[in-house]
Parts: sequence; structure tokens; C-alpha cells
Amino acid sequence: MIRTPLALIPYLIAAAAVAAGLLWHAGDALSGATRAVGEASVGGPFTLTDQDGEARRAVDFRGRFMLVYFGYSFCPDICPTSLAVMADALQRLGPEAERVVPIFVTIDPGRDTPRVLKAYLKAFGPRFVGLTGDAKAVAAAARAYRVYYRKRPLSGGYAMDHSNHIYLMGPDGKFIAIYNETLGPDGLALALKKQI
Repeated sequence: MIRTPLALIPYLIAAAAVAAGLLWHAGDALSGATRAVGEASVGGPFTLTDQDGEARRAVDFRGRFMLVYFGYSFCPDICPTSLAVMADALQRLGPEAERVVPIFVTIDPGRDTPRVLKAYLKAFGPRFVGLTGDAKAVAAAARAYRVYYRKRPLSGGYAMDHSNHIYLMGPDGKFIAIYNETLGPDGLALALKKQI
């Protein structure tokens, strides 16, 4: 029987851990789990109605950057916070903000009519374009942007659970970056300056 001196046990455990890590990494590399290639499949065509009742399509915004947020006007906290961050960030951009159109797409078309969106978006400034439509058109736009949303019953009504992302799309309509309100206006303005 071979006896291993007790002093070698920590070194053997460390060697086993390193070997396991190398094998794990090799497995990831072979499966492709650690590689990113191609472009993110975010965004795409949509046809919705703006706050003035006009039909708007994704191609209508070509030539300008789009800063897109999906939410709903009855949201008590996160949606108004995110829209305020977007509005403040654009104000900090100065003249460069003219190159960016901020877009709010509702995930609650049953309540967010064009008239409701028009009144709601006044709080965030005249630059915002609010978009709504029938449930099918809204679902198609949300799917294209990989947005999660779900109606959740509340006493006497409902709320909407949803993902919380601000998408930057290029003048060609292609996805560039994703942000959230935790950047704050200064952080978002700085991030946008780097991209536009």
C-alpha cells in the first residue's frame, strides 16, 4: 500500500481542481458555449399607430438612431423612471440628440390608446414617439425585440410584468446596444455619445 504524505493532499486537490477547470473550458469551447459570432437578432419590421393616430413602420425611422423602450403608461414606477432617464440623457446630448428618436412601444394596447399615449408622453418631452396597435401587432413588435411581457391580475384590475431594456438601433435599423435605467441620465448620455 502506497502512503501519500499528508502535506501533498492540498497540492493534489489543487491539481484536480485545475484539471477539472481545464476540462470544463475545453467542453465549452467544443460546444461553442463561449463564442459569440454574427449579429444579435434584435429588432425588425413593425407597423403600429403613433400617438397622433398615424400608422408608423420601422422603416419610417431609417436614417436616425432609435432609442426604443417597451412598457405601459399605467406602470407605477419602472416605466416612468426609464423614460425620464431617456429624456434627460437626450437633453444632455444637446444638438446630437436630433440624430436620435426616442420610441415608447406599449405592451398594454387595451388601455394605451393613441390618446392615452399622447397625454402620457407629454411628461417626457415632445421628442417621444408613442406606439400602440392591436394585440397581434404589439406582440409581433415585442417578439422582434425579444421583449417579455405578461398580464398579471391585481385586485380590481391588472398590471403588466415586462422586461426592462432600452434598445439602441442604428440608422439602418440594426441593433447596436442595450441599456437600462440604472445607468442614469449621465451614463446613458455618455454611452450614446460613444455610439452615435
